[in-house]
Amino acid sequence: RSLNIDFLLGYLKRLLERRNDLKVVISSATLDSGRFSEFFKTTCGEAPVIEAPGRMFPVSEFFLPPSDDEEMAQHVARAVDWLGDLEPRGDVLVFLPGEREIRECADVLDGRRYPGTEVLPLFARLGLGDQQRVFHPGNKRRLILATNVAETSLTIPRIACVVDSGVARVSRWSPGRGVQRLQVESVSQASARQRKGRCGRLRDGVCVRLYDEEDLRERSEFTDPEIRRSSLAGVILRMKSLGLPDIEEFPFLDPPAAKAVSEGYRTLREVGALDKARRLTDYGWQMARLPVDPRLGRMLIEAREEHCLEELLPIIAALESQDPRERPAEKTREADAAHARWKDPESDFVAILRLWRDVSRHRDARGRWRKNALRKFTKPAFLNFRRVIEWGNVLDELEEL
Repeated sequence: RSLNIDFLLGYLKRLLERRNDLKVVISSATLDSGRFSEFFKTTCGEAPVIEAPGRMFPVSEFFLPPSDDEEMAQHVARAVDWLGDLEPRGDVLVFLPGEREIRECADVLDGRRYPGTEVLPLFARLGLGDQQRVFHPGNKRRLILATNVAETSLTIPRIACVVDSGVARVSRWSPGRGVQRLQVESVSQASARQRKGRCGRLRDGVCVRLYDEEDLRERSEFTDPEIRRSSLAGVILRMKSLGLPDIEEFPFLDPPAAKAVSEGYRTLREVGALDKARRLTDYGWQMARLPVDPRLGRMLIEAREEHCLEELLPIIAALESQDPRERPAEKTREADAAHARWKDPESDFVAILRLWRDVSRHRDARGRWRKNALRKFTKPAFLNFRRVIEWGNVLDELEEL
């Protein structure tokens, strides 16, 4: 239920009114199928639901709520100790909200020195080699500590047990502050089911939830779609440029809140994309061509006019890409020391610019990477080679536009 998916669903619904020959199939493991069926029935007359249950082994579910003042790392260790008696050989997948919690849990679990066991973190900033280790099981029992990327985006082999912390970091727009915030929230019942389903694929599984059963029953049934927790300025701008109806009239499965819509219009007026009659300005048309947030698009247009595109392009491209800096669990000090050369005490943006100037030395006059030289540079600098390439690709695309 990303913002783009919801936008496309509404777009397809309008298209089906004119295209009797078009067939649309929507597939998902956590779908609110009844609501989707009703949404398309008004257009198609019929929107049948077809269920294709996966072959699963039984998964036993246990609830292990925290004791008084128990920190998350200690709570996870208690669950792993309990599973060690029940499933001493089974690999365990632990769902945690973020990198900090994963590192804290890894320290505690490593300190327990479980025999024949290895602790494997899994998060975005981890080195590629460390990430790949979770997909190649060895002879040891594995305790894999992951964010909710392991919930739906990838499947980790040989998982026999799941420990569900019940929380995740969720990106949510704050209209009052005008910023997108990452905050820890309780996961929905649909997410909890998805986490449980990560085991029981090859044999009977065990799911331990670090909260009580009543807590699970009281949670929302489905995760909030992105359209309910994001800035709408970019969506409104894109809809205007495509000649679609106003956002208030567009058939969204979950119509956005009126306050979020008003804030989206206000943002577009602030950056000069709309006039008082809510029509696209010249700036608005230019911003609509740029695949970035309208505020970042206005920065690029302004940078072109102020003749500082060379400085701003790497920064905007970095904000639209994954951080190329890596910090392997066993080499945090070395990584921090390698990254220190780019730090600036007053500005993270200057740090990004310094980093870009270093990596871009490995591009020729036509902007093509000298890949062998780049590989030799990125490895000791604790940079992800592929993400540096992607960063450059985004920069090149924005520069061309």
